[in-house]
Amino acid sequence: MTDAGVRIDGNRLVLPGGAGVRFVRTLRLPETGTHPLPPGLGDFPLRRIADHADTVPESWRARGGVMLPVYLREAMWLSFAGTREPAALQVGVGKVCAVSGRPWSDRLSRDPQNYVVLPRQPWLDGINSGTGTVRQFVAVPLGLGATVEGQVTGEEVWGGVQLQAFRLTATELARWREEERHRAELRRRAARSGGTLGAPAPGSAPAAPGGAPGYGAAPGARSAPAMGLGVGGSMRQEVYRDERPPADWAERPAGRVFVHLVTPPQWRRITGEEPPPSPVDRAAYTRAGLPWYDYYDQDADDLAPTEPLRDVRPVGDWIGDDHEPWQAPGEQQVRPLGDTPGKSVEDGDR
Repeated sequence: MTDAGVRIDGNRLVLPGGAGVRFVRTLRLPETGTHPLPPGLGDFPLRRIADHADTVPESWRARGGVMLPVYLREAMWLSFAGTREPAALQVGVGKVCAVSGRPWSDRLSRDPQNYVVLPRQPWLDGINSGTGTVRQFVAVPLGLGATVEGQVTGEEVWGGVQLQAFRLTATELARWREEERHRAELRRRAARSGGTLGAPAPGSAPAAPGGAPGYGAAPGARSAPAMGLGVGGSMRQEVYRDERPPADWAERPAGRVFVHLVTPPQWRRITGEEPPPSPVDRAAYTRAGLPWYDYYDQDADDLAPTEPLRDVRPVGDWIGDDHEPWQAPGEQQVRPLGDTPGKSVEDGDR
C-alpha cells in the first residue's frame, strides 16, 4: 500500500510521510497547580466515517475522517511514537492551532510556529499555554463556550481535532536518509567492537508512557451533539522550537484528517459497539502506585506561548468545580524519561 492517504493502523492514525498519531486516554488533572505528565490508560478506538455513512450525521460525512468515543470532561493526549521520518504536524482544536492559537491554515508558519516537529516532539498533552507548560486537552460539548475554539474565536462551529502533516522536501529527505544510514553504520560498528555510541541522535522519539482551511461543507443544523476540546490542568511539558530552516519543509501538506469526538451514546448508535469504560478514578490510580512522568530534552528549545492560548480558561469555569478528590502522586511515582495497515481514511470536501 502507498502512503498517498491517511489510514488507520490498529488504533494509530498514519498520515502520508509516516507521521503516526495515537489518541491516549489519561487522568484528568486538577485545574490548579502544575503537575507531572499523567500516564496513559490505553488508546481511544478509531473508526472511519466512511464505514458508517448510513448512521453518522450528514455534516460528518461531508468532513470525512475518523471518529473516537469520549466521555464528558475526559482527558486525552496525543502520542507520536512510531513516527520514523521527520514531519511537521499541525494540530487543530476546533480549527484553532493548539501550538500558536492562530486560525487553522494550510501553510506552515514560523512566527509564531504553528506545528510540532516529529519525531522530536514525542507527544502533546494540551495547548501551548505557558513557558514549559501545557494545559490538558479535556472534552466538552459545543455550545457552552468552554472549548478552545469558543474562547479564541467567539464561535463554536467545528469541534473535533484536525491534523495536517508536511514532509521534508525531496532534497532534504534524501539528505536526512543518508545521514541516518551513516549513523546506523556507526552503531553497527560500535556494537561489533563492544563499544557504545551514547544517547540516541536528536530527533528520535522515546516510547510513549503507558503504552488547511476547509474540511467539508459549512456547519449547519446538527442531527447529533458535537464535542470539542477545552482545557484542564497545567502540566510540565515543552513544545519544541523547529531548528530547521523553513525551506526544508514542503509548501503544501501531504495529508490531513478531521477527527470527530463522539459521545458514548452516539458511538453505540453509530457503530453498534460498546465504548471504553468510563475513566479510571484518580484516587484509586494514585493509591495503586502507578507512575507519572517528567520528560526533558536538554538540546531542544521551548516555544513561548502566544496570547490567544495563554488566556484560555479551564472547563471548570463553565461546568462547575471538580468534586472528585485529588491525591497527588508521591515523589517515587514520578519517573524521568530522557497491525497491518488498514483502509485509507477519506478526506472531506475542500
